[in-house]
Amino acid sequence: LALSSLSNTLAVNNSGRWWGIINVASSTNLLTDSKNVQLVLDPSLQLLSRKQRKLIRQNPGILHSVSSGLQTAIKECKWQFRNRRWNCPTSQGPNIFGKIVNRGCRETAFIFAITSAGVTHSVARSCSEGSIESCTCDYRRRGPGGPDWHWGGCSDNIDFGPRIPLFFQTVFSEMRQECKCHGMSGSCTVRTCWMRLPTFRAVGDVLKDRFDGASRVIYGNKGSNRASRVELHHLEPENPAHKPPSPHDLVYFEKSPNFCTYSGKTGTAGTAGRFCNSSSPGLDGCELLCCGRGYRTRTQRVTERCNCTFHWCCHVSCLNCTNTQVLHECL
Repeated sequence: LALSSLSNTLAVNNSGRWWGIINVASSTNLLTDSKNVQLVLDPSLQLLSRKQRKLIRQNPGILHSVSSGLQTAIKECKWQFRNRRWNCPTSQGPNIFGKIVNRGCRETAFIFAITSAGVTHSVARSCSEGSIESCTCDYRRRGPGGPDWHWGGCSDNIDFGPRIPLFFQTVFSEMRQECKCHGMSGSCTVRTCWMRLPTFRAVGDVLKDRFDGASRVIYGNKGSNRASRVELHHLEPENPAHKPPSPHDLVYFEKSPNFCTYSGKTGTAGTAGRFCNSSSPGLDGCELLCCGRGYRTRTQRVTERCNCTFHWCCHVSCLNCTNTQVLHECL
């Protein structure tokens, strides 16, 4: 995955083509669908390029899918980094991920990858569900079958991905075969099988592993100097002893900023006020998460529903249980 730190776009390289979701607001970011109905874009979609706007007009239904995919990606990013100093903070303004997208660090690489994978995942699933008028199930992804099963059903349309050149390699590699049994009394004498996308949590786990193993690179001397034309083989490891990055690797150009304290320049919020685990030696532990500043401990009483019982038909009764929680908060 080749990333440019010189542009304020969420961009990924796929076969020499670039797809950017520009993180800048604009009053001109209005779309009209095929029925001449004006569409209001989700803030996470500001600003789309002219080519992207044309693609949305030509594929009714895709706008909602793109927006849904981005929101799923944001939630997954927050979950994957919930115990880290950088916990994928976002805002409601036009710059959703903040100033971090202006840098070329490994966190930026993950943002680009997870948002691109989120859109790819959502669009492929929407095609198979019939939510996008210009695409449908993928009936080509079939093999020879087997003695007690055959291909059928509706496979998720990952091949629609190249029409919106995104980071779909990870999504594609994690597709799995699903089957449904047929037969008398559930005997499963025959099965119908199709290809199904993994849960997005599985995609997020793969990308998180690649984040942990990301490679720092520099621009090679060969090829064009234009950032928008950089290709993967023009990126070289900063350490000559390391192997060149593969098309599946996350790469970055500069070290991450200090996420311990607030900085208006880099847009980092710091870890003050974050909750930590006092008994953990890991990244979520108070020593590491609080960056050695210490932490305060307080207790709070929490009332939750408990001991729920289902009564036929159809009522659920619960008790209210009150527990005391001990919280540790970074200074």
